[in-house]
Amino acid sequence: MKRRTLLKASPALLALPDLAWGQAYPSKPIRYIVPVAAGGGSDMIGRTVTERWGKVLGQTFVVDNQGGGGGVIASQNTAKAAADGYTLMQGYVATHGTSPATRKLPYDPVRDFTPIGMIGGTPNVLVVNPSLPVKTVKEFTDYLRKNPGQVSYGSAGAGSLTHLTMELFKQQVNSFMVHIPYRGVAPAFTDLIGGQTQAMFPGLAAAVPHIRSGRVRPLAVTGNKRHPQFKDLPTLDELGFKGFDAMQWYGVVGPANMPAPVVRQLNETLNAVLGAPDLREKLSVEAVEPMPMSPEAFAQFVRADIERWTQLARARNINLDN
Repeated sequence: MKRRTLLKASPALLALPDLAWGQAYPSKPIRYIVPVAAGGGSDMIGRTVTERWGKVLGQTFVVDNQGGGGGVIASQNTAKAAADGYTLMQGYVATHGTSPATRKLPYDPVRDFTPIGMIGGTPNVLVVNPSLPVKTVKEFTDYLRKNPGQVSYGSAGAGSLTHLTMELFKQQVNSFMVHIPYRGVAPAFTDLIGGQTQAMFPGLAAAVPHIRSGRVRPLAVTGNKRHPQFKDLPTLDELGFKGFDAMQWYGVVGPANMPAPVVRQLNETLNAVLGAPDLREKLSVEAVEPMPMSPEAFAQFVRADIERWTQLARARNINLDN
């Protein structure tokens, strides 16, 4: 092509990056890092979504489970990856919410990532051992006041969502409960069912089988609306508690500074997948409700979640670096 022709074409060429990215991407499989070991609920969510997402994009997603460090290892590897759209991560409430609020991390949850979009969330549920003589939140708070220091609660670990949600509850009812941290929610449930602890605030998905078997008694859920699987269970908000719209959420992030056209394409296709009725039904196994968002709305959601738990951690003197 002659120089004169190139000069004439240059304005059009300068306008091509968005189009070029949109047409060329994705041209190879996409690595999708899930920051937990294979086999759990978070892994199932990642595999369910990416299977359908890959069909829409016309490329395969390769799920890469990287457990360890509460998501720190996966987050570091994602942040250091090339920002070309071929490495994504399933960020969730621990990697981009509670952990940044309670300890120093080797990554910045905001600056080191590009928000792609939200997948969905499941509420937490306040459950008690059935031997406890309470059937409502009011009866539970009254019992706490009449029996100071006699109730203990389990969590999936210090700084986890199950821990912080109960600390928020304690703050609002101005009552004391002994915190017993476990290495995961499964052993915490074992002791709750066995009566070694009396209460817990797990994610609803983990609690469903124990609720349905009658081994624990549910009192209320977080969130701004009742959950479709438990329509008779009130929300804490409707009972007068504020700030309990927190949830176990899952979203998609990539390394910082990803090309805007790639982000837009990923977000639009992800949201299309989340709108399919069969996906909603599949995610309901984990009590997860799809929550499609724009990248901008998801970024705002993450910042607000970090701020929410940071304020609580300061108020309750929860610092895992001490």
